[in-house]
Amino acid sequence: MERLRIDKWLWAARFFKTRSLAAEEIGKNRVQVNGDVAKASREVKPGDTVAMRLGPLTRTVTVRGLSGQRGPAPVAQQLYEETPESIAAQAAFRELRRTGSEPALAIEQGRPTKRDRRELDGAVRQHADWDNRWSASLDPDDDDR
Repeated sequence: MERLRIDKWLWAARFFKTRSLAAEEIGKNRVQVNGDVAKASREVKPGDTVAMRLGPLTRTVTVRGLSGQRGPAPVAQQLYEETPESIAAQAAFRELRRTGSEPALAIEQGRPTKRDRRELDGAVRQHADWDNRWSASLDPDDDDR
């Protein structure tokens, strides 16, 4: 076997769980072979460079072997060799995620908690002079009518 379809190779190398998922990602132009956008029928051979975007990360691998069937993970890892730049980018991304802040802690708007609601209600009660400002009664100074 000298050549193999890229969707089948990505599936066999365990980058995607199903071959249809691999073909779908290829159809979204997220996979490149030797710098060119690939189609699902594109054939790869050993020595080709495959770049694929998996989530926020782009992985770049060199094809070392071909297999038309999906096997265990250790066998699948022998089908490719990841480039040092890709490994460094993965390590940097992992470090960024590890040291990054929790996005939920940055939320300042949204539904208030029970404690926030009590503080808001207490502040409104302290500062509101509803009885004095919105009285329907006549003021004694308005007797000139």
